[in-house]
Amino acid sequence: MNEIFKDSREDSRTTKQQLFLESMDQYARQDVAVAFSGGADSSLLLKAACQAAEKYTTKVYAVTIQTELHTAEDLETAKRVAEETGAYHMILHIDELKEAGIERNPIDRCYLCKKLLFSRLRENVEKLGVHTILEGTNADDLKEYRPGIRAIHELGIVSPLADAGMTKAEVRALAFSYGISVADRPASPCMATRFPYGTELTKEKMEAVKQGEAYLKSLGFYNVRLRVQEELARIEIDTEALNKALKYREEIVKFLKKLGYKYITLDLEGFRSGSMDIAQGKGEDMQASREQLKDKME
Repeated sequence: MNEIFKDSREDSRTTKQQLFLESMDQYARQDVAVAFSGGADSSLLLKAACQAAEKYTTKVYAVTIQTELHTAEDLETAKRVAEETGAYHMILHIDELKEAGIERNPIDRCYLCKKLLFSRLRENVEKLGVHTILEGTNADDLKEYRPGIRAIHELGIVSPLADAGMTKAEVRALAFSYGISVADRPASPCMATRFPYGTELTKEKMEAVKQGEAYLKSLGFYNVRLRVQEELARIEIDTEALNKALKYREEIVKFLKKLGYKYITLDLEGFRSGSMDIAQGKGEDMQASREQLKDKME
């Protein structure tokens, strides 16, 4: 019986991959742009787009948007992976805190941010004659509180991975098979996700979080989030690494206190994506995202 279920899962994964690759073949018949962060999802998109474009001698533009809410490491990674694929790499610098009106981290921050960033992206690539823009939302993202998905659909941006029903694990597996160097890279959402909604976002606060997370990663932790509530820093790491964190307790406390935090805590629930999201509106937004995706696929 287990073998039957295993075969069924493998058949399902193969079908999703086929749908994904067939769609990429269609998109690459004309010049196309990929919203490119340098993570596993967008890197798989970019690799597949570049391979398909070789058949049609079309161009693929990897467009990376750099803001105060992302780290310099993210940008360097994106540069390296874009070079590996052979895509034309474009970097757009945008001050989304001011221009998107998200200085106080509003509950609809993700929507406002995505609306601004993808509007700017579209403006730039349309000057190059590109009208198809791809981005890396996957099927698992539709289960989370992601109001930015609504902005993506409103702007007509295409989500090939989600359209094919590919989960994060399936994305990583296919990325590994392509030899993509960031196939196992941890997700790297914007710095605003480290603060409660309604918190004033400043460069100083976000820089402290960046330094704190970089230090924790240097100790060998994989998934790392430093969630900040005023003077309290709450560390989220994978549950299997909690004991390891206690071994570094003194070093971690000393480093984070130098950054200005008075209280250092270790979250016993461990790492979980979107832990700062509040319950209100979550179900409604998730359902809206699913319905938009369903309508798009039909």
